[in-house]
Amino acid sequence: MIKYLRWVGMFTFCLILLAACSLSPRQFDLSQHTEKELYQFAQDDLRTGYFLDAIDVLQAMEKHYPFGEYSISAQLSLIYAYYGVDELAAASATADRFIRLHPQYRHVDYAFYMKGLISFPEAKSFLQTYMNVDLSKRDISEAKIAFNHFSTLVKRFPSSEYTPDALKRMEFLRNLLARHEIHVANYYFERKAYLAATNRGRHVLENFQTTPAIPDALAVMAQGYHEMGMDNLSKKSIQALRTNYPNHPTLTSDGSFNFNYNTHKPNSWLNIATLGLINSTKPPGFNTSQLYHSTSAIKPSHKEAAPVK
Repeated sequence: MIKYLRWVGMFTFCLILLAACSLSPRQFDLSQHTEKELYQFAQDDLRTGYFLDAIDVLQAMEKHYPFGEYSISAQLSLIYAYYGVDELAAASATADRFIRLHPQYRHVDYAFYMKGLISFPEAKSFLQTYMNVDLSKRDISEAKIAFNHFSTLVKRFPSSEYTPDALKRMEFLRNLLARHEIHVANYYFERKAYLAATNRGRHVLENFQTTPAIPDALAVMAQGYHEMGMDNLSKKSIQALRTNYPNHPTLTSDGSFNFNYNTHKPNSWLNIATLGLINSTKPPGFNTSQLYHSTSAIKPSHKEAAPVK
């Protein structure tokens, strides 16, 4: 009897599940609805996060009403729908197509904004988010692309409703790019490529003023010039560091620069135990992002849906 009731229960559950599926709004023939109805379906799907359903509806609109009243707005919504399911290549291509076909449309600024958002670097998984992965240590090619897209938006549409968010993201990206240069400089220090390391520090100083990486850029230059025997230039960098960032950890209590900052002593127990075969000394490295504000502290999380008609 119990076994029989179990089978009845399972059968009933399946019937309920099938009934629910049959009531899905995407089971009906999209071609039988007006353009306005389809557009409303798509907007409802976007608001509730059903991006795949929204894509189906928006593509149906493009097929059945290519020159309709809502066709242009639907193309903008399609950019956001693709972005919502991480179809970034499709989202970017759709944005490019929109800009090419409708350069004077009143909401074309949204397409430029989405171009930047599509390339904007973010943690790609829950684990990366939980572990607070330092994005500045990863490939920053997409960050440069995003910065250029946001810059285009800001220059062409300074009064756009998306410009304030774009400016915040550009600030985050500048900090990210500057910090990446410091990581590269540290990499060059490891390989004793002092000229290359120094050039990275100078690049930050010349191109990323006001970013939190400036103190480390001065430290990189002070260390790099010192390693190359260019003491006058090293002293100038130290003086600038001492004047503007007196609390930088490379500076001692009397204001002098510690050229052995963040290194291991060569007479460590490991070095002694192996009779010098293993030298635990490591090259200098600079990363005071926590002291002078990390890039994640100002990272925006705002994301705009496409404007509705």
